[in-house]
Amino acid sequence: MSEHLATLEWHRGDQDFTGNRYSRAHDWRFDGGAVVRGSSAPTSVPVPLSDPAAVDPEEALVAALGSCHMLFFLAFAARDGFIVESYCDEAVGVLGRDARGRTSITTITLRPAVVFSGATLPDAAAIDALHHRAHEACYIANSLRAEVTIKPRHGLAEP
Repeated sequence: MSEHLATLEWHRGDQDFTGNRYSRAHDWRFDGGAVVRGSSAPTSVPVPLSDPAAVDPEEALVAALGSCHMLFFLAFAARDGFIVESYCDEAVGVLGRDARGRTSITTITLRPAVVFSGATLPDAAAIDALHHRAHEACYIANSLRAEVTIKPRHGLAEP
């Protein structure tokens, strides 16, 4: 077991809180020193009360899932003797109503493009197996109710 900490910080300042005219921008602080600007999504709370340049919780969830999947994929590829040159995922989360009628991230689609190099290149079946293993091992995927789909954009060998 391990703990993973994040500190969330928001300050009202002189904004009209009870009139619902306050900024949703805040900071996420992590134990390694990283600070990420967070905010509600502009689709939920209009600008200027949301900061469109900040990361909203929905984006963070999608990024956390994509990052977890990628890290396991890389570990399994290395363990299997495949050299990964690059990994780029354009992940998409969809906010909608779930089976309980609640608003939630209902689906997340990972769309990784992986470039391999070296003497031994994986075929499509091996790449699919790596993605399957990564999905099964991913802590974030194992924590979600949302349907997670992985649609690999099959990798190419580095020229």
